[in-house]
Amino acid sequence: MGIVRSSGISTRQVFGAGLLTGAVYFAATLYWLVETMTAFGGLATPLAVVAAGLLVAYLALFPAAFAVILARLHRAFGLRALFLAPSVWVTTELGRQYLWDGFPWTLLGYSQVTALPIAQIASITGVYGLSALLAATATAAAFFVVARGRARFIVAAGTAVVVGICAAWGAGRLRSSSLLTHGEPVRVAVLQGNVAQDEKWDPALRDAITDRYLAMTRQALAQGATFIMWPESSTPFYFEEDIVRGSAVRRLAKESEATLLIGSDQIEPIATAAPTDAVRSRYYNAAFLVQPDGTVGAIYRKMHLVPFGEYVPLKKLLFFVGPIVEAVSDFTAGRDPVLLPVGGHLASTAICYEVIYPNLIRRSVLDGSELLTTITNDGWYGRTSAAYQHWDQASMRAVEQGRYLARAANTGISGVVDPYGRVVAKTGLFEPAVVVQDVRFLKDRTIYNRLGDLVAWLSLLLTAAALVGTRFRRSRPGARVE
Repeated sequence: MGIVRSSGISTRQVFGAGLLTGAVYFAATLYWLVETMTAFGGLATPLAVVAAGLLVAYLALFPAAFAVILARLHRAFGLRALFLAPSVWVTTELGRQYLWDGFPWTLLGYSQVTALPIAQIASITGVYGLSALLAATATAAAFFVVARGRARFIVAAGTAVVVGICAAWGAGRLRSSSLLTHGEPVRVAVLQGNVAQDEKWDPALRDAITDRYLAMTRQALAQGATFIMWPESSTPFYFEEDIVRGSAVRRLAKESEATLLIGSDQIEPIATAAPTDAVRSRYYNAAFLVQPDGTVGAIYRKMHLVPFGEYVPLKKLLFFVGPIVEAVSDFTAGRDPVLLPVGGHLASTAICYEVIYPNLIRRSVLDGSELLTTITNDGWYGRTSAAYQHWDQASMRAVEQGRYLARAANTGISGVVDPYGRVVAKTGLFEPAVVVQDVRFLKDRTIYNRLGDLVAWLSLLLTAAALVGTRFRRSRPGARVE
């Protein structure tokens, strides 16, 4: 049957243990999916639990794979295989980013985003390097428990020294904070309209919502803001299609000579073969940059769509989520990371959970972005931990890229993070707010920006090489293959 046994534990048991561990981890961090699908997707609670459970089960496969791979390496190399655990773990996290549609939510390294001295390592290695560091400390603890002799003390001490060096270097980087004096300053405002989901597309409230954002924009202008950000899909109308309300936004930008970043859906007609064909359109979740002269200087279309929010994957297989299919708009993904011209500089934006893709943000900086922005609508999450998880993951991008990050969220959390991950300003949830802060356009590039996810790809290479090596190793005494 091909069962590998080491110390009496089968591959099936190892897989089961890893799957259970992953299920507990992801159920605890993604529990809010149930509330989201019942409140906004129209699913009954039992069906929402099943749908969320399927995603949790899929994600749990990655810790299960980690367990199976590490067990195989242990069978071939003994306790020394434990030192490969960080590489194996990071490899599975990399898989979560690229396999299927990708869902790299709550990677291990994000737990350090508020431990600022340690978080600075992300400027060299990215979040995957932090994940590797945490996995290495866990490995050292495991080795200390199971090993015998002086080796376990040497490994524990060595790991403590590495962590200490990382913390000392990070603390020194924070003390220096040289990036805070570089670049040209710009006063940015992020608006948090706090519009309830069930009110956003109510025709009777369209003018009231528009007026709210225009008033908040004027409030930001009065505080000296020259670059003002509205949240994702903040307009209760199609910006390009609604001449009256769209003109009001353009006119305000022109009168104030400010730059506005407006989150709004976009419709693009599709050319048909014959004039008699029914009119078809593509829908995009977009961000419009309105320049000081009132013209649209750039349009960014969201590239990573939210499953069950902007499209439903595997519709035929997941037939029981019919209410979500009916409730979800069928959006089309954008293709290009369009940059935004702001006051003679270039900024970039990420819409909603795109900000959890480190490679996407790195690409925008490589293309010339000097300021990171992200607009989102986290109203779907209610008062769960999801909004806080989202904020923390966005903050990590600032450290990785050495850029200020400004975030506008409909119901919060909105705010500004400096290039070292320090929170400059931060709002609460479900309250209207206008946050105005001075930030800087920066051109310096971090080591991570230059090297990318090298740690993750090297981890994949090392794991693959180790697995190949197991084919040339004899089983340890007491291990056998059946």
